[in-house]
Amino acid sequence: MTGEIMAAVLARMAEEELDALVLRPSPDMRYVAGRDADGFLVLVPGLPPGFAADAAAAAALIPASASRVGVDAQMRAHELFVLRVDADLVLASAVLDPMRRRKRPEEIAAIERAVAVTDRVMAAARELSWFGATERDTAHRLSAAALAAEPPPAGRSFPGSHGAAGPLQAGEERVFVTVAAGENTARPDHLPSGRVINPGDAVCVRVSARAGGYHARAGRAFVVAEPPEDFEAVHAVLLAARDAAAAAVRPGATAAEVDAAAWRVLDESGYGPYVTRGTGHGIGLEPREGPWLTAADRTVLAPGMTLVIDPGIHVPDLYGASVGDVVECTEIGSRTMNRAPRALHVLDP
Repeated sequence: MTGEIMAAVLARMAEEELDALVLRPSPDMRYVAGRDADGFLVLVPGLPPGFAADAAAAAALIPASASRVGVDAQMRAHELFVLRVDADLVLASAVLDPMRRRKRPEEIAAIERAVAVTDRVMAAARELSWFGATERDTAHRLSAAALAAEPPPAGRSFPGSHGAAGPLQAGEERVFVTVAAGENTARPDHLPSGRVINPGDAVCVRVSARAGGYHARAGRAFVVAEPPEDFEAVHAVLLAARDAAAAAVRPGATAAEVDAAAWRVLDESGYGPYVTRGTGHGIGLEPREGPWLTAADRTVLAPGMTLVIDPGIHVPDLYGASVGDVVECTEIGSRTMNRAPRALHVLDP
């Protein structure tokens, strides 16, 4: 736990008039403690941080005079009962969310390491032999390639589906890859299946990665041999929407304004009915966190915020795609962290 974070947390607690803060193992705990830890962390102004093995021990660290206590958003019901706090309970996120949204330089560096993993996936995707491979096997081979493992040969079967087996891991890096081909690209939540990838298919690759406890996401579209009818037009609209949203990211802009910039391009294209609503979200210790790039989120952007911009179009039973990147809000505007090319790439069969 750094003194800088501790001082900032205590200052925020004073603003929210909190007499104590109780955190369980969670992203909030990792942020404040600087590491994963078992048990509970209890912060009380004027006292050193207290670690407790269980909820009962944590309750003993809360002053009897406390009238307002912040609790972890992931606190379980039985833990709250054990705390037996005779005080108003509020979510710790009121203190920690504004802090977590603005990343420190070391957090930005960790996110960039995760971004580099996603870029390795996309680089490997341009080199693989796709024809005759299944979605599932291709996803596994891309994961292995991204983590510098020996890619299994095309066509080999693996135990379980990629979705069921979970992410691959090498050291501190973890990666989860989904591949959708043909009509499956029309389903934004599709998990890799045994469908064989064929010439003329659109192929969507989406990647979630983690490094140093921080996350990154990316999405790219490919076609095998030749694109389906009108797919190039769909992809061009997505690129324009992604660029418009990224250009809108700057200090003082709101999350809703970023969403509106993308939505104007998507709606004017005629593909509005097929747009996956919500242009993106924040990213950091969690793969999905605030702010949310939707019309309802009025969060004002500030330097150090990191966002996933990921507009998508999905035409039922035909095809779909998304183009996703991690973007940092800087003092002078946006900076895209991903380096993988966004142009539609034609894969050799």
